[in-house]
Amino acid sequence: MAHFTCKIGLPDGSIRIRELEGESAGKLEHVLAESGCQLLSARRRRLGVLFDAGPSGSRLSHADLLSFNQELLVLLKAGMPLLQTLDTLLEQVRGRGRVAAVLTEVREEIKGGSSLSDAMEHQGRAFPQLCIALFRSGERTGDLIITIRRYISFLKRSDLVRKKVVSSLFYPVILLVVAAMAVSLLLLYVVPTFSRIYADAGSQLPLATRLLIDATTALRTLLPFLAGATLVVVWLLRRWSNTPAGRYRIDELRLRIPLIGTLYRHYALSLFTRTITTLLGSGTPLVESLRNAAGTLHNRFMETQMLRVVRLVEEGSTLVAALEQARVMPLMALRMLGAGEATGALEELFGEIADYLEQDVEERLNLLTTAMEPAIMILMGALVGGIIIAMYLPIFKIAGTAG
Repeated sequence: MAHFTCKIGLPDGSIRIRELEGESAGKLEHVLAESGCQLLSARRRRLGVLFDAGPSGSRLSHADLLSFNQELLVLLKAGMPLLQTLDTLLEQVRGRGRVAAVLTEVREEIKGGSSLSDAMEHQGRAFPQLCIALFRSGERTGDLIITIRRYISFLKRSDLVRKKVVSSLFYPVILLVVAAMAVSLLLLYVVPTFSRIYADAGSQLPLATRLLIDATTALRTLLPFLAGATLVVVWLLRRWSNTPAGRYRIDELRLRIPLIGTLYRHYALSLFTRTITTLLGSGTPLVESLRNAAGTLHNRFMETQMLRVVRLVEEGSTLVAALEQARVMPLMALRMLGAGEATGALEELFGEIADYLEQDVEERLNLLTTAMEPAIMILMGALVGGIIIAMYLPIFKIAGTAG
């Protein structure tokens, strides 16, 4: 079954936006017509649509989104009407192009009778689907201020985890780049210079020096072909990864990389469980929360497994049993859910699981970077030292003979 974002005309003349499942837009139109409703438009949702950024440059930045929600929260808490709140926000973002244009359109739609969540959804990909889903839930329950506060907390927490991951990997990446540049400089410039000097001298070179010079000569000769072949392979892989089967297979292989795979899985699951906590806290039903949160995984294999969990839960399976069949959650998380599913405290449990996974990601990152830094330094030292020794062996030989 496919998922569609549908604009529906109701019998009373009002228009609503709903998320519906169906085999096709035509069948949805037939079903709605039987109930007296009219399907005005239907947009098929892709797998993982919750955090789909859409076309480049179309989505509000994380900073703009956080600023908008924080300012909206303050003004609504002060008792200001929604339209007046948006007028105030527009005055503050005047001249900021994309943000001002989006808020202007949102204000006009609300003035015409739309709800805030519907007006936000009509702005294409400007607002994440998670934001829209939470606002709609807050409007439905009457707790919009609490919902906005939860969403702000989610944005800050997810951004903090992302920054920790990036900062932890920054130094090892810099070391790898410097090491690659140093070795490339030696092989492509220093070694050829020494080889010309030794060729002019006409002396018999040690085996290590001859092997290094031959390897460098072959590398310089084959470099254009290697670069071209690399570009072709990368292009083919990108094309294959854009196909459903290719994307699924690549995402599955990512999870099997030693050390990195587990880190990647737990980072994705930390965002997934944090999103479910936010959705459940806003009053969204469990099945809908699971389906929506699947988009935060950013992994086609894991998304497919999570949607399988949704189907099993809809068919009557317990959440823990369904997750055990999917085999994507760590054992500790399953035990925590198993202990608390019967009590109904799923929001708190998913929050604790998110905390556990975030801490696990931080510990694994620290361990990985602590091991990577000396390993890179040792490898870099061995390569550079080996090249230098191989190039200076003839000089040592000449000096020994002269002595």
